[in-house]
Amino acid sequence: MTSPPLHSLGAARVAALIASGQVSCVEVMDAHLARIQQLNTSVNAVTVVLEETAREAARAADQATVRGVLHGVPFTVKESLDCLGSATTFGLLRGAGALPYVDAPSVGRLRAAGAIPVGRTNMGELGMRMCTDNPLRGRTHNPWQRSLTVGGSSGGDAAAVAVGMTPLGLGSDMGGSLRVPAACCGVAALKATSGRIASAASLEPRDQGFAGQVMTVEGPLARRVEDLSLALEVLAGRDVRDPRSVSVALRGPSPEEKRAALVTQLPGGPLEAAAVAAIRQAGRLLERVGWIVEENTPPEVERVGELWHKLVATDVKTMLPLVEPLVTPELCGHLRRLVQTAGLEGVPNFRLHAERSRLTRAWSGFFTEYPVIVGPNLLGPVWKPDADLDVHHGLDMLRQATRFILPASVLGFPAVALPMGVLDGVPQGIQFMADLWREDLCLQAAALVEAGVEPITPTQLRW
Repeated sequence: MTSPPLHSLGAARVAALIASGQVSCVEVMDAHLARIQQLNTSVNAVTVVLEETAREAARAADQATVRGVLHGVPFTVKESLDCLGSATTFGLLRGAGALPYVDAPSVGRLRAAGAIPVGRTNMGELGMRMCTDNPLRGRTHNPWQRSLTVGGSSGGDAAAVAVGMTPLGLGSDMGGSLRVPAACCGVAALKATSGRIASAASLEPRDQGFAGQVMTVEGPLARRVEDLSLALEVLAGRDVRDPRSVSVALRGPSPEEKRAALVTQLPGGPLEAAAVAAIRQAGRLLERVGWIVEENTPPEVERVGELWHKLVATDVKTMLPLVEPLVTPELCGHLRRLVQTAGLEGVPNFRLHAERSRLTRAWSGFFTEYPVIVGPNLLGPVWKPDADLDVHHGLDMLRQATRFILPASVLGFPAVALPMGVLDGVPQGIQFMADLWREDLCLQAAALVEAGVEPITPTQLRW
């Protein structure tokens, strides 16, 4: 039987093959560099190919005697995260020469585990778009249907993972920037608990506003849940450069009853039939292995979404005068509309902080009854490129699409995005959530469901 091509394998499988001596680090790197050369002109996911340093690191890795759990595994890095030797551009023209002084903590930890950066990846301009396009690097194209967006802002990593340019991508998420591209491209992603994975920059501005500090989370994209779990083991933990980061056990006590709430209804409009079918399919798969599943909805979903917009708009209102000279007029207009429609008048900032605590308590209470939530990822069809910037409908479309994405962001809960097959040529996906610091429950439930679903692989894409 013919072995599957190396570019179609996940990070854990590649690491195991290297560890057993069945393949070399150089062979693995050559396979992924060849895949980038073959496809990147069409997809435009990888902005800078780190070919020389990647080959050199792979040769050194083959000679190394001390080996980490991701030894020789290639990974890509979003252009908002520091990776020594390449610019941290944020998709800005003025960022083209912004060379960092040190790796971001997440990049450093992956390197320490033996992984090798193979390329930088494209992102939405300033990380503030749900479409991966910017004036410096251009647009990343959806590998399933070119007429659709790859989402944002970590769309370059999602597309690169989807087509096999890399087994592991490193992006970030403040309002769905890992999970939205995962849904659009048919890959898996982990948005960890806020503070679980340290985040730090070596270039100014090093610190974000309140919303950015409590919501922005770096994390992995991959094709298999086991790869997310392996990456989390490497990425988790405190770093002194990030005062919000903590070291917390990766696994908690097993719930007395393994119960999951299936979210098949939400305020603000019905879910698509395909999404409901995928959620119920996940429920049946969990039931087969002894879980109790019930259809239920966590509290005040609409209020949580309103809170996200108010918190983000508060930051954006302050930073707009600073970023206006740096971004395109289209993005600037989008950010102004975000502020104008957020309803900030007469809402003291301390009230927003207090409301966040109240809602987090309410959701944590829900998790005591249902340790895992299984619900939709994107709500509605994948949109066309630049629909997010539409002057009349863009914001409303995004608010509808991300209704069930925003709770994990604003309240800090972990979430896993999981692909559930393809319908009419477009990937379908769902989302798993759990209480703070319980990534293990999200990943466990997602892995059980994944085992009963036909996997999406790069070889299914017609390129």
